Amino acid sequence: MMELLLGQVLRFAGDPFTDGPDAARIERRGAVLIDRGMIRAVGPADEMRTAWPQATLRDYGQALISAGFIDCHMHYPQAGIIASWGKQLIDWLEQYTFPEEIRFADKCHARAVARLSLDLALSHGTTSLCSYATSHPGSVDAFMQAAQARGMRVLAGKTCMDRNAPDALCDTPARAYDESKALIARWHGQGRLSYVITPRFAPTSSPAQLEALGALWAEHPDCPMQTHLSEQTDEIAWVAELFPQARDYLDVYEQFGLLGHGAIFGHAIHLTPRERARLVEAGAGVAHCPTSNTFIGSGLFDMAGLRAEGLAVGLATDTGGGSSFSMLRSMAAAYEIGQLRGTALHPAQLWWLATVGAARVLGIDGHVGNIAVGMEADLIVVDLASTPAIAQREARAEDLWEALFPTIMMGDDRAILETRIAGRACAPAAG
Repeated sequence: MMELLLGQVLRFAGDPFTDGPDAARIERRGAVLIDRGMIRAVGPADEMRTAWPQATLRDYGQALISAGFIDCHMHYPQAGIIASWGKQLIDWLEQYTFPEEIRFADKCHARAVARLSLDLALSHGTTSLCSYATSHPGSVDAFMQAAQARGMRVLAGKTCMDRNAPDALCDTPARAYDESKALIARWHGQGRLSYVITPRFAPTSSPAQLEALGALWAEHPDCPMQTHLSEQTDEIAWVAELFPQARDYLDVYEQFGLLGHGAIFGHAIHLTPRERARLVEAGAGVAHCPTSNTFIGSGLFDMAGLRAEGLAVGLATDTGGGSSFSMLRSMAAAYEIGQLRGTALHPAQLWWLATVGAARVLGIDGHVGNIAVGMEADLIVVDLASTPAIAQREARAEDLWEALFPTIMMGDDRAILETRIAGRACAPAAG
């Protein structure tokens, strides 16, 4: 059944960081034609209604129709410890993260949290995400099965660790390789699912484990690779102690074959000039996690500088170090961090980071993240007057950006009128 969605349609014809806000295309009374889960046409509403009179109409008035949000770095097992008080990175891991992740040896627990985390993401307008699981292969199975039941395009991987973590979470270099390889065979490329090779970060993997995972990535270069990089200064000093032969933190990964196109590095706040240049040269991407960076006191990401240098950047929640499931809140925090660094990000740039930019970092921008003919119809409908405070500000707006910005800064799941996965309006799934 063909459906014609009517409203204000926002899509991108370029990158607003390099092409300016005009890279966004705004149809104030537009339409999107959906047929069998794909976007078949986009254009002015009147022309589209005339061209496809047989399509079922869904008129959302002044609501905004956009590609769904893409969260390029999160930890679904940490959903239950989101907004935990008073820790920075290493203490956070030891007091909150590791005890919580031990619970995922229980497959029933893993399935319950996977379902919850995906339903929370969908309720906030996030249609695709890239998640760390735990070191238990069953935690990957649970997440992939839940995503499959919802028809979502997701990426995930077993988090590999063989030192500086509780015994209950540690594997070995051989197990990390073997279990990851088995999970690749089971899930990578199955429908809309992708496997991500996942060393947690350099301090929790021995040189032997990093070498094994680098070898695995060389064998499966179509898989992305995700890890953490330069989140906090204490972490960087720890890495220097553990890997004294490395030039810097990034060099640790490069020495073991874990730098290249398809690499996704979370945070990347405290980079040296060499690291910045090398990330661009290697074609790697970075996940900016602003609510996490402020919540656990990591630092201020240099969005303007890194984008000017040509680094691929996407936006992420970093649940549960990040303090919200909402990509709107991530956009607001990115704006605030930009202000502290002296650069006010335009609403077009913020929205692009949460859609096209994040999809590009994950290597899925040919499928999702934008509204264009031939793309998968993962869409959201956004109420630009979802609360009294937002509505009174939106009513004074003189253009769409001024109308949209209050939702970016103050919006939450109440702003998401509808989330569509492959064209279908979704509700919490049973699986």
